[in-house]
Amino acid sequence: MRNQGEEVVPLSSVGRGDVSRVGGKNASLGEMIQALQAQGVSVPPGFATTAQAYRGFVEANKLGPLIRDTLAAWSASKITLAEAGDTIRRAFLRADWPAATSEAIRRGYRELSTRIGVAEASVAVRSSATAEDLPDASFAGQQETFLNIRGEAALLDACRSCLASLFTDRAISYRQAHGFDHLKVALSIGVQQMVRSDRAGAGVMFSIDTETGFDRVVLINASWGLGETVVQGQVDPDEYTVFKPLLDDSALKPIVDRRLGAKSIKMIYGFDGGRSTRTVPTSARERESYVLSDAEILQLARWACTIERHYGMPMDMEWAKDGETGALYIVQARPETVKSRQAGSTLKSYRVETQAPRLLTGLAIGEAAVTGRVRIVRDPRSVEEFPQGAILVAENTDPDWVPIMKKAAAIVTDHGGRTSHAAIVSRELGVPALIGTGSATYHLHDEQDITVSCAEGDIGCVYEGSAKIETQEIALDRIPATRTRVMLNMANPAAAFRWWRLPADGVGLARMEFVISNSIKVHPMALAHFDRVTDPAAREEIERLTRGYPDKTEYFVDRLSCGLARIAAFCHPKPVIVRMSDFKTNEYANLLGGAPFEPKEENPMIGFRGASRYYSPRYRDGFALECRAIKQLRERLGFRNVVVMIPFCRSPDEADQVLAVMADCGLKRGDNGLKVYVMCEIPSNVILAEEFARRFDGFSIGSNDLTQLTLGVDRDSDELAPLFSESNAAVTWMIESVIGRAHKAGASVGLCGEAPSSRPAFAQFLVHAGIDSISVTPASFIAVKNNVAEAEKAL
Repeated sequence: MRNQGEEVVPLSSVGRGDVSRVGGKNASLGEMIQALQAQGVSVPPGFATTAQAYRGFVEANKLGPLIRDTLAAWSASKITLAEAGDTIRRAFLRADWPAATSEAIRRGYRELSTRIGVAEASVAVRSSATAEDLPDASFAGQQETFLNIRGEAALLDACRSCLASLFTDRAISYRQAHGFDHLKVALSIGVQQMVRSDRAGAGVMFSIDTETGFDRVVLINASWGLGETVVQGQVDPDEYTVFKPLLDDSALKPIVDRRLGAKSIKMIYGFDGGRSTRTVPTSARERESYVLSDAEILQLARWACTIERHYGMPMDMEWAKDGETGALYIVQARPETVKSRQAGSTLKSYRVETQAPRLLTGLAIGEAAVTGRVRIVRDPRSVEEFPQGAILVAENTDPDWVPIMKKAAAIVTDHGGRTSHAAIVSRELGVPALIGTGSATYHLHDEQDITVSCAEGDIGCVYEGSAKIETQEIALDRIPATRTRVMLNMANPAAAFRWWRLPADGVGLARMEFVISNSIKVHPMALAHFDRVTDPAAREEIERLTRGYPDKTEYFVDRLSCGLARIAAFCHPKPVIVRMSDFKTNEYANLLGGAPFEPKEENPMIGFRGASRYYSPRYRDGFALECRAIKQLRERLGFRNVVVMIPFCRSPDEADQVLAVMADCGLKRGDNGLKVYVMCEIPSNVILAEEFARRFDGFSIGSNDLTQLTLGVDRDSDELAPLFSESNAAVTWMIESVIGRAHKAGASVGLCGEAPSSRPAFAQFLVHAGIDSISVTPASFIAVKNNVAEAEKAL
């Protein structure tokens, strides 16, 4: 039985039931030491002062009446918040430790130093409020943290400052807003062995996607040095995303996203020992290198799953790597307090309509879009001058900025990552934010009208002017079930997680070319044959993009497999049909280094595209890179729900040549469950349906191209627009014919296109014809589901 009167206790002696004694943060550390170290989760040792020690400090120095009277004067508007906080903090800093408490802290420090095997341990001193990290309140950054504290005298000073930080302006304001009684909240101090992350790296991770609430991934931010730069948003960190369901298989590496951050600064130990850190620039090598190896990313992700499983809820954790031993540690864990509690029966989406110039991009926090006027703020004390509903633009924020952030319609910062203070608080406030734009305070100006959009994926945009914003609310509990599978068309991996709550039956069309043009940006042949790229500007840009990849083709394979992995993850294990690249020659030529590899054609729409490229000497080496990426996606990352689809395949002979090239690249139909589909978009695909069905597992009808080529109508012609219709009898005959003949041959048939959403009669036709699946954009999903459900009632 623990002695409830103890003022200092080892972290190993407390657990999650001790929040009232040692606060949420310290209780969680103790819980992990007791329950999870045996499962491999490493937590640095330490001790904590209790709420009893705090109350004894307040009573011994007669601080209670001063706190009460000062806060009463503030509530009565007799003094400002700044004056109230300053008065109370000064009183704490002048106060003396009771002798028994001082000796208990000293003794705890000596015992910790002995355990570590040093004369004077370097420790981190962190606050842990007794109302902190409850499910409905994060208290993010409300009290202070002191790092690299060494020596008993320095420790007592840091602990005193920690107690005083219970009454920072931001902490007082936060408690007032959340209805916590200032005199009933106590503060525990956690004293932990410092992990020498100043010689390695540190960061933050969540066991949930912080923007969409997608609960099947771990998000990790990492930067060099101590982790405070990540938390405070002073640095643009690396970002890694790991798919949780595949982590149990040690043969797989399900890292679905890996982004290199600028990491321009790092926090390290100071020169003088004892309560000393300093911030210095990083080296060029550090800026161009990832902080964590794949093995370390996967280890942290597995720990995140272990911690989440133990607590039974999504978690927000801080980690650190010791540069002397190479060991990883968890140094904090608390419940995630925003996205995990927003899941409901309604999904709200935003769409921005604008032709205005895009001014900036950054990490999108939230999923909303707003318009407003810019107010650039350098000093958070100017809260009274900040107009309600303005768009806050700042270099970065810390907890002192919360009063201004509460008044803002949106927040835009130069620096920071998804786990920075600005990101955490904006989520809690429900305010959209664009984090880490790099230059918002330089490019924007006061009183400028802008649109901040976080509605386009995990990369958000600032547009010039006030755009039209449309909102849609989807009642998830009213979506009907259908026998016909309704799937999604997807191109942008950044937006994939946003639709995880839709009851889609998979992805019917994932467009590879979007990833190539937006993420890779380089023609694959220019990477396979870099010596043939002669344009100096293109060579320089390709060198920049592929920095860190000794083999330039690995850049293509890595970026493509990761981009497609985000799409494959959001609905796993449901099928995701990935169409191999289907650029036209003019589009390929516009990729970096592409011009020397592409012929000039009069009519690229029916020219050198699709299957004809894959076995041609002009592009075969480029197609081999696509195949390598799919192989890595399926076999190394583990997404065997991925189906390959071949576009614009004109004949069975062409199909044979493509399948042979794929087999040479390690993608043999049938091996490891690999299915291969063909786009049905050319009349020959219908006419020779049985021949194609012998070579492919399924057909996906591309209604636009099939209509165009059946009717001989240019789909982009305004003059011929009245003639372009999927409902034309010739087109519907084609569709009905291929469905019936493919089914007889044992192949499935789906359709990709928007017609079933806008024309219920066409949806009814497809259902009656026996279509297996219909794939549409997320915006059309509900309409198609409803139309299909109605059509099925008539069967």
